Order: sequence, then C-alpha cells, then structure tokens
Amino acid sequence: MRISMKADYAVRAVVDLGHRYGQGLVQSAEIAQRQFIPEAYLDQLLTALRKAGIVRSLRGPQGGHELARPPDQITMEIVVSTLEGPFTPVECLENIPFCALVPGCGQREVWQEVQSAVQSILSRHTVADLVAREKERRERIVYYI
Repeated sequence: MRISMKADYAVRAVVDLGHRYGQGLVQSAEIAQRQFIPEAYLDQLLTALRKAGIVRSLRGPQGGHELARPPDQITMEIVVSTLEGPFTPVECLENIPFCALVPGCGQREVWQEVQSAVQSILSRHTVADLVAREKERRERIVYYI
C-alpha cells in the first residue's frame, strides 16, 4: 500500500503554507519551487484543497494562497482524504455486497483494524505538528564547509 504522490504533494503544500501561516498570501510558484512539485499539478491540488475549505486563494498579481484555518485544526487525515477519499484497504469494507465471502471472512476484521489504525494515526497529526517537526529537524542540521 502506498500513499499517492497526489496526497504526498498536497500534504507538502499544506505544510509549506503552515510554515507561513498568518504572514499573508503565498504564490504557488514559491510553494512549487520549495517543495519540488510541478506548478501546474500544484495548482490542481490547491484548487481541490480550496474547494474543501482547507486553503483560501486569491487570484491576480497580488494573489496567492493561505491556510483557511489554523494549522493545528488541519490533520493529515483531512488533507489525504480530500485528495484520495477515505482510506479503504479492501473493497469489501466500503461495499459489503462486493464480496460473497464477507459473512465468513477471517481477513475482513484485520483489514478493518488496518483501516482504523491508519485513520487514527493520520487524524492525530496536524499541520502544526509537522511544521514543528520540520523546524526542529532543520535546527539540528549541521552544515559543513
């Protein structure tokens, strides 16, 4: 199982905005450059995040993007599910009639645990947490000349 590049890029973009929360609008070109995300693709992600109420955007030469709410109120689960939909490791968890084996299946409960664990972990971590982690790690980096 993998989280898609779409979700990874979206989390990176939201964390980038989290670093600049309260400082005004940030242009997508700046985010794209810092986060190594193709700008055209980033624009699509920011549109989805705006529609979900995670990002606020303003068009025009003085335009840009900012978080629509504080970083401690945006979880990784919110960002990932906005782009990917709910995490469902197997089809039968979302669509019981999909599989005739559901009534006697021994695996289904394990997959439910996996689903619950992933959602719990993503729900526990906010953009503010990720911003703090990045700041802490950057402070520990030793530069050699």
